[in-house]
Amino acid sequence: MAGSGPPLLLIHGIADSSQTWDPVFDELAEHYTVIAPDLLGHGRSAKPRADYAVAAYACGMRDLLTVLGVDRVTLVGHSLGGGVALQFAYQFPERCERLVLVSSAGMGRGVHPAFRAATLPGADPAISLLTAAPVLAALKLLSPVLRRRGGVGLGDDLDYILRLYGNLANPTARQSFLRTLRTAADPYGQAITMRDRGYLAASMPAMIMWGTEDPVIPFRHAEVAHSILPGSQLEIFEGAGHFPHHTDPARFVKIIRTFLLHTDPAEYDRTHWQALLRTTRLDAPEESSGS
Repeated sequence: MAGSGPPLLLIHGIADSSQTWDPVFDELAEHYTVIAPDLLGHGRSAKPRADYAVAAYACGMRDLLTVLGVDRVTLVGHSLGGGVALQFAYQFPERCERLVLVSSAGMGRGVHPAFRAATLPGADPAISLLTAAPVLAALKLLSPVLRRRGGVGLGDDLDYILRLYGNLANPTARQSFLRTLRTAADPYGQAITMRDRGYLAASMPAMIMWGTEDPVIPFRHAEVAHSILPGSQLEIFEGAGHFPHHTDPARFVKIIRTFLLHTDPAEYDRTHWQALLRTTRLDAPEESSGS
């Protein structure tokens, strides 16, 4: 936590930590109060046998803000953190001023095959094997193949992702990862969705950022997010992968600053929210098996 000014809550993705924000943290802290926690089961946070559902993470963020004395916040969520940010806005609309979604979960089934495989029985010993030092060394030797764009290649994200998943050699971290993943996905892909509730964010300023070469969550989900979040803005990072804040930190910060400067924070109206919740929406975007 650093800086002063309007509060920003930065929420990282699965198997990641607050360190993912290092390329943009200091510059954002020049203008805002920046809060970047390690989610439960991640980074240096505790990794108990506990509830790792997206809704539980949202409650954890509410509790953190309460402890820090922060009433309302702009949420910046990356990947799984985007799903947590969306859930936070749904559960606690009175505390959410804006949404910034970066390569966000919750827009369709599509996800890298490795995540689907990790939801299957037997994933724990398989990941234990794949994160052993000799195997990681072999994977680095195979990096030209693994980096290749298209198919299941990880492109420019490869080195960072290998570093993250090397951390899963720790049994406690691995169990926390699997518990988190299995609440959000299954062998068919992502199980969490905002498609049926996007209309609830009609009065919530929203910014969507996505890389065109995202190997983890398909770029096509950017258009889905843009279509289901009324009035949202979409910024495309040409050639970037799953971490646009790593690919072009300066542009990432500029987008957030411009977004905050030119949008007013959402105002919570209980009567309006009650009316929205009573509305049945039958026109949510259809999701195909390949979404």
